[in-house]
Amino acid sequence: MNINGKRILVTGSSGFVGKNLVVELKRHNVEVINLTDPEGNRIDVRDWQKIKEIADIDMVYHLAAITYVPFSFENPRETYDVNVLGTLNILELCRLRNVEKIVFVSSYVYGQPRYLPIDEEHPVQPTNPYMRSKVFGEELCRAYNNDFGIKCIILRPFNIYGVGQSGDFLIPSIISQLQDGKVILKDPEPKRDYIFISDLISALIKVEKFNRGFEIFNIGYGKSYSVKEIVELIVQLNGKEVKINYKNERRKNEIMDVVADIRKAKEKLGWEPKININDGLKRCVYH
Repeated sequence: MNINGKRILVTGSSGFVGKNLVVELKRHNVEVINLTDPEGNRIDVRDWQKIKEIADIDMVYHLAAITYVPFSFENPRETYDVNVLGTLNILELCRLRNVEKIVFVSSYVYGQPRYLPIDEEHPVQPTNPYMRSKVFGEELCRAYNNDFGIKCIILRPFNIYGVGQSGDFLIPSIISQLQDGKVILKDPEPKRDYIFISDLISALIKVEKFNRGFEIFNIGYGKSYSVKEIVELIVQLNGKEVKINYKNERRKNEIMDVVADIRKAKEKLGWEPKININDGLKRCVYH
């Protein structure tokens, strides 16, 4: 890997993905630069006066974002402020410092699928403020590539999971509920494509060697599982009797099935996921 010895800024380094990425980067002898001032205080990604003082970096992984969808509905202004203005500030830093590449971690932005599996050419159809903010971030990356020649690689992870994820998300929520001997969920039917955290990290590392000016990659496993299937797998791994109760409440505009077409990442990055759903859930349950 050419990544060895580089100085790389990681925004959002204290988040779920960021923490795992920093560990892996350090294994490659990377000097990781965090968003902190000379006194070690955290820099808000929206604070341009402090952001612009960051110097001597070779590459950026931009992960800093508000990611919780319900929060984005309750606090849309803050969501757009952090996710859009923050991305603009990091891109402008890249322009001023002649940074060779920025990797922007986006999200699932396709809305209701018109076909499965979903490739990168599928129309973008955001359905919530969080998703819209990521689309705006992608377009800013495209603009800075077109206007200033900054290399921008965008990853669109589908449903990330793994050890250490916030309890707000489905899989850690199920595992947490097991302690009470019962699992209560709303809807057993929606299906999602789950990508284990270490597989996403390996994609982020492999992106470093990709030198096209602007490119988008789906990152998923390539297979979907329903909420009911995930619950059953976790309960089986747990090995204890559990009461499962579904309220049968469906969210407005619920997407019923999502499968990532990951051929592009396989062909152009030489990446493919290694952790299947059984092994990934086992790590989460037994960690």
